[in-house]
Amino acid sequence: MGIFLFKRFLNYAVLLVVAVNLSWLLAATQLDPRSLYEVANPPIDPVSIENNLRSRNLSDAVPLHQRWLVWSRAIVTEWDWGQSPRGSRVQDEIDRRIWVSVRLITLGSLLGALLGVVIGTWTAARQYQLSDKMLTFAALLGLSVPSFVIASVLQIMATWINESTGTRFFEFVGETGSHGNGFGAEFVDRLQHLMLPTLALTILGAAFFSRIQRSIMLDSLSSDYVRTARAKGLRKSQAIIRHALRMSLIPTSTYFAFSVATLFVGAAFMEILFSFHGMGSYAVSSILGQDVHGVVATAAFGGVCVLLGALLADLMVAWLDPRIRLGSAARVG
Repeated sequence: MGIFLFKRFLNYAVLLVVAVNLSWLLAATQLDPRSLYEVANPPIDPVSIENNLRSRNLSDAVPLHQRWLVWSRAIVTEWDWGQSPRGSRVQDEIDRRIWVSVRLITLGSLLGALLGVVIGTWTAARQYQLSDKMLTFAALLGLSVPSFVIASVLQIMATWINESTGTRFFEFVGETGSHGNGFGAEFVDRLQHLMLPTLALTILGAAFFSRIQRSIMLDSLSSDYVRTARAKGLRKSQAIIRHALRMSLIPTSTYFAFSVATLFVGAAFMEILFSFHGMGSYAVSSILGQDVHGVVATAAFGGVCVLLGALLADLMVAWLDPRIRLGSAARVG
């Protein structure tokens, strides 16, 4: 299985390099950092504008291939992703924002996927019963409502609870706020700020994965190997857990791996609404700010997330399906 995963990693790495370079080409040709200086008040001398852009490798007066050589050489030799049009280092922004996104997304994504699998399995085993219909309606409602609406409703409810109880139990502005100096005060404060965005992501994830898991689970329950297990005297619950659930987790795990990977740069609404300065909001601000290097660095981070998600999916599929491990071992032999 190790060789199988290594080959997959090489394939993904090549695709990542191609994707990052195409992202740079698109950003360098479509974004216009010069426009940020030309609308300044008072006006800036054109020579100064050109010098600033050239010092940051952003001047459209320099041939495209020369800018690409400077950009790629800086990454390979110094791991330097360049500067924004305003002069800040992109690498500093990435280093600071990555962990914000990790703290914001990880717990909510895991809880949402776990809850979705449980709900999907439960409803599939009770198809057309009242519990199935009620949970299906709730899941469809969660999928139909935009994420920013769910976040806004949660904020309204949290504000009402805080005012009713006269406390500040729910906090939803930024990562941290004022807290005491006692043991664990900072940790508790972070948990309070993470509570609402985690709940919002959990609701969205549970709604999505419950529908995926239910559909796949229904196919597994009607498969030959489940019917054979039941014919041999295995109880329904045992057949579901040992056979149907295990096989249905293979496609669900693939969905989970890729959805979590893309969430890191796709949770812009959550970050903006809850004032978390993560990768999603940075991607939006980079595009609006004509920041070529920021856009490319964000795209590269998203590509790395997808690569890791793809490897995680391969690992989970190989673990859940012995045929993958045996097939790869046979080819090696």
